[in-house]
Amino acid sequence: MSRGSQKKQTEVLGELTRELRQCYGLGASFFRAAAARIEMTDTDMQVMDILESTGEASAGQLANLMGLTTGTFTGILNRLEKAGLVHRERDPNDGRRVIVRLATGSDGRHEIGPLFASIGKAWEEMAAHYDDEQRAFLLEFLKQSNALARQEIARLREASAGEEGMFSAPLADLESARLVFPSGAFRLTLRTTEGMAELYQARFEGPVPEVSAKDGVVTIRYPRRLLGLGGQQRQAVVTLNVAIPWQIVIQGGASDVTAELGGLDLAGLEVKGGGSLMRLELPAPSAVVPIRISGGASEVTIRRPAGTAARVHIKGWAYKFVFDDQTFDYLGKNVQLQSSGFEPTAPYYDIEVLSSASMVTITTG
Repeated sequence: MSRGSQKKQTEVLGELTRELRQCYGLGASFFRAAAARIEMTDTDMQVMDILESTGEASAGQLANLMGLTTGTFTGILNRLEKAGLVHRERDPNDGRRVIVRLATGSDGRHEIGPLFASIGKAWEEMAAHYDDEQRAFLLEFLKQSNALARQEIARLREASAGEEGMFSAPLADLESARLVFPSGAFRLTLRTTEGMAELYQARFEGPVPEVSAKDGVVTIRYPRRLLGLGGQQRQAVVTLNVAIPWQIVIQGGASDVTAELGGLDLAGLEVKGGGSLMRLELPAPSAVVPIRISGGASEVTIRRPAGTAARVHIKGWAYKFVFDDQTFDYLGKNVQLQSSGFEPTAPYYDIEVLSSASMVTITTG
């Protein structure tokens, strides 16, 4: 290729890139102008347009497409549902998912349709000037362009501090996930929520750790140089999406751990390094779920749903041990217990305490 041809190609590619950027910008401007005509916000209008094209979508999918956090998007859905423009319902095949659809027969929807009719007709007239092969090429190009845009939205949001210092990553099409704390935290709170667009959300007080999310593995690592800082308390609050199973590993221990895991499909939980206080509120298990605690702790409380079976193996020492309606003092090593009505073929918690603790309570409620 001659130098002149290379220069021309570079100029054309640069102009194409500029036109594509302008296309994205004009699209956003169109939503703002159309929304102003009927006194809506541009984000409201965008939700309506997506649903007009897809017919229905989960709340998480919509939030991901729009690049919004769950809290922001929930407010939008509340507003649209109150106006009678959309309605939400549980997915009959997965109660953890919320399906969003356009409301039929609403006055607002009839106002929106004509706003898109003019530009839609103009697009059809423009496309009519191309032959079938050219239209097929344009269609493929636009599909690829939209796919790249979705990837960039996900990249910009993944493991980055968003609104008000919130860290998050998109749920995407993950089927399972793993949360890992390699170096522990001073105070750690784990929570769960449904209908969240993100895989997880995390907030921190004090020194901010290194956060990464790759292939469904969320790693929150406090650098060792921060672990000895006495005046700055490290607090992490992490919320997990209940749409997929999670495995949780806290390797460095923490002085205060609270895990409120109701509704989660918990695949396993391991705490290494111990801590002063540990409170675990477990969900109903869907299989045999291992719980492993090692490294020592002053007080451990594990609460499971009523009617959930458990098998317990104390490999260390417990100065006081409560298991359902049984209480033991100075429980020695290698003691195995099981709950009333335990059935090994049914889902249950397989709990191991491998180290010493002052007080261990494993009960239901």
